[in-house]
Amino acid sequence: MTEDELVADWRDLLARYHATWCALDRALREGHGLGASEFEVLDQMADSPLDKPSVRMQELAAGAHLSQSALSRVVARLDADGFVTRNMCDTDRRGIFVELTAAGRRKHAEAQATHRSVLAAALTPA
Repeated sequence: MTEDELVADWRDLLARYHATWCALDRALREGHGLGASEFEVLDQMADSPLDKPSVRMQELAAGAHLSQSALSRVVARLDADGFVTRNMCDTDRRGIFVELTAAGRRKHAEAQATHRSVLAAALTPA
């Protein structure tokens, strides 16, 4: 692969990512009142094993691909809306655990079909 082809592939990847993210954000906001980042955090939480209801913020940051500060803002909004709760770690005061609430599970379930539909439209080869 030439350098020009490599750069062209990279730019194509960025364009597809941006178009998909914008479509997700628009559809989730219009249909469910959630931003794409908020949905991604709910989706990460909903995918965690039921025997592990709380997830450390560091684990969420890695899975949601958000900076620590961006994740903190997203989790604060989800907490204010009643979709998650935040608790301090009993053994490490620096650690924060996030738990999905029943309302958060419902919101995620409502928005999941929209999310998957946008992904299918954006990522299915023509």
